[in-house]
Amino acid sequence: MQIQFSDIELKIAKAVSEASRQLRFPCYFVGGFVRDKLIDRQSKDIDIVCVGDGILLAQKLSEILKIETEVVVFKRFGTAMVKYRDLELEFVGARKESYYESSRKPEIQSGTLQDDQERRDFTINALAVSLNESNFGKILDPFNGIDDINMGIIRTPLEPGKTFSDDPLRMMRAVRFASQLGFRIDDVTFNGIKEYKERIHIVSAERISVELNKIILSEKPSIGFNLLSDAGLLAIIFPEFEDLRGVEIINDIGHKDNYYHTLQVLDNLSEDSDKLWLRWAAILHDIAKPATKRFDNDHGWTFHGHEVVGERMVPKIFKRFKLPLDGKMKYVQKMVRLHLRPISLTKTEITESAIRRLLFDAGEDIDDLMLLCKADITSKNEIKVKRIKANYEIVKDKLVSVEEKDKIRNWQPPIDGKTIMETFNIAPSKLVGEIKMSIREAILDGEIPNEYEDAYQFMIKKAITLGIELPKQ
Repeated sequence: MQIQFSDIELKIAKAVSEASRQLRFPCYFVGGFVRDKLIDRQSKDIDIVCVGDGILLAQKLSEILKIETEVVVFKRFGTAMVKYRDLELEFVGARKESYYESSRKPEIQSGTLQDDQERRDFTINALAVSLNESNFGKILDPFNGIDDINMGIIRTPLEPGKTFSDDPLRMMRAVRFASQLGFRIDDVTFNGIKEYKERIHIVSAERISVELNKIILSEKPSIGFNLLSDAGLLAIIFPEFEDLRGVEIINDIGHKDNYYHTLQVLDNLSEDSDKLWLRWAAILHDIAKPATKRFDNDHGWTFHGHEVVGERMVPKIFKRFKLPLDGKMKYVQKMVRLHLRPISLTKTEITESAIRRLLFDAGEDIDDLMLLCKADITSKNEIKVKRIKANYEIVKDKLVSVEEKDKIRNWQPPIDGKTIMETFNIAPSKLVGEIKMSIREAILDGEIPNEYEDAYQFMIKKAITLGIELPKQ
């Protein structure tokens, strides 16, 4: 079997071959790039291994291709990186690794290509393509990785215990590849994950988050989450999600399994959006249901306030995963807090005032909120689903009409605090805030139009009721 390179890839391959000839050590394309070429999957990263000095190879290739960008060298790891066109080329010398049980930081020694292939995580990533004159383009496949690609199987090249004990993150990578590629983890390998799952404790939160986010961004994220759960990893890295599992029954009344509901919401949303943080909102929208679950003899199971409690849980989860605590976290909190609002509007007559408030509270994120709301319609009762979807469309249409008329999205009241203070010649105080708030509420309630003059006249009347007089001219 031969790999069909694109023009730019072939140019790089020939340049590496020339560098190999000049430096007199063998060079190979390896890993994910080779795998992706075989399954016709786009890849922007090319890993190059040489039986020699990877940094020296990077510098020589940069010279041959006349690459103007600087070679980035990581001396501590003996690796280098070069950007060429829209590709990122990474270089390393072939090596073998040995690990202590209490650490995932290896002792590294120079090795052969075979040593380097043996240390790879899975057979599908242990493939190499020769870039040497004697057998240019030949695929070197010591662990039958091509057969595993053809069968859609993820399998470790060595005994799973050795592979996962050396770097426990490989357990999550196995799940990630299964989720991304639609492959199956073979039984021996999956049993190895179950056996060594506790080793995940020594992996940093940052590395875990990288793999988890890739699972979340896969076409059908539920595949990855179910594998994490079945292997016992989810309970370790994300116990709040695992706690959603199960149905409790009292007086023959049960509630839906919120674990499977959440995965359905996530999969539904993934059909409409590839936004990572919106998908995180889907994951966390019902995360507080276990904490708020109550049984009422008259109403059955309730989860009152789970959106508010869930909003408060978001920072703790983001901190543990070392996810950004900036606007991205605030965005997820907003989505969790508001996820019930659009559909709740359909339970009573939908007033323009309620629509204005939803637009104001959601701001520029209203479209994302509506996508999340749509994904959250998961009932098995077809009649109920049909009714809710019809109501959802009514809310969508009203959002459009009210926004066109009142321009509430990303809106700020036409009268600000500075205008209030200058009009009445008063200093910053609670009174200023009270007047400003009353103007905002009057506009949102439809008492006055969203216009400066109407808001100004309302401000004057409100000030008088508060005992504030206009200063004499």
